[in-house]
Amino acid sequence: MPIAEENILAALRQVVDPELRVNVVDLGLIYGVGVDEADGKTNIHVLMTMTSPACPYAPELMAEVKQVLSALSGVGEVAVQLTLSPPWTPDRMTEEARDELGFF
Repeated sequence: MPIAEENILAALRQVVDPELRVNVVDLGLIYGVGVDEADGKTNIHVLMTMTSPACPYAPELMAEVKQVLSALSGVGEVAVQLTLSPPWTPDRMTEEARDELGFF
């Protein structure tokens, strides 16, 4: 049975943007999560963005996303794809993230 999306998102909440100090899910950096099963394992594909096209932490954040998901029990391959379209805006943040960062 594939790993549920809510479990994947819970794991991704461990990945925190080093500049904003908010996790990538609540920041709205995760555009999509896909799963498929192969050889009894769950393969995960994550489509994500950065707060800025020039984000210096992009490689670090993508590697951490892959590392956190690879550590989940039953995971096979993890692919992380970066997209800059559509561009990230603060509207993608959760209410909690907006409150934490003082966006009203």
